[in-house]
Amino acid sequence: MALTKNQAVAILETRSRKSRWSNRIRGEFREVTVQIGYARVSTSDQCLDLQVQALWAAGCEKIFTDTASGAKPERERPGLMEAMACLSPGMTLVTWKLDRLGRGVKGLVALVGDLEAKGCQFRSLTESIDTSSPAGRLFFHLLAAFGQMERELIIERTQAGLESGRLRGRFGGRPRKMTVGKVESARELLNSGMPPRDVATNLGVSIATLYRWLPGSSRHGEKAGI
Repeated sequence: MALTKNQAVAILETRSRKSRWSNRIRGEFREVTVQIGYARVSTSDQCLDLQVQALWAAGCEKIFTDTASGAKPERERPGLMEAMACLSPGMTLVTWKLDRLGRGVKGLVALVGDLEAKGCQFRSLTESIDTSSPAGRLFFHLLAAFGQMERELIIERTQAGLESGRLRGRFGGRPRKMTVGKVESARELLNSGMPPRDVATNLGVSIATLYRWLPGSSRHGEKAGI
């Protein structure tokens, strides 16, 4: 059967529309990823309902929960461990807020790094953070940089404090039991003939400490038969 020019054009246009629609549908299915939800409260008095409802509404297929402090490591949060174990490459872990995943910068960066190593993404609903987007990845890179800067500042302040203390005659660590005054008193008592054990008792130190600070005191003990 012969087709007119108009009929042929109409058929080609119909096929073209079907092809574009098919490609669009396939593209939309490629963009849909499996989402696993995680909700957490710190105490049993708090309620998980608000978080869980938001996660279901966001399209999560499974939701894991914990009743534990956000400061606890992953191994002490069984719900988070189950959620991480459930994730496969291409999946996304979703939380209601960023602090539901963890409170410390170091812990957050480490968890997101673990997700990245598994080929997974992270999404926080309230802050609109999504590591599948350039802005989301940038956020965590900045977070990691600020965390590193914070650690370096703490080390710098600690070293400055120790140096300032040394200049004032103070040293870090446990306070010494044998002060300069006690050493002088121990030397005078030993020279007066007092047995080393009695000297140590009077000064409130062990005989081993006395011998360590005044090695010569052991000879006094030998003379006294101690």
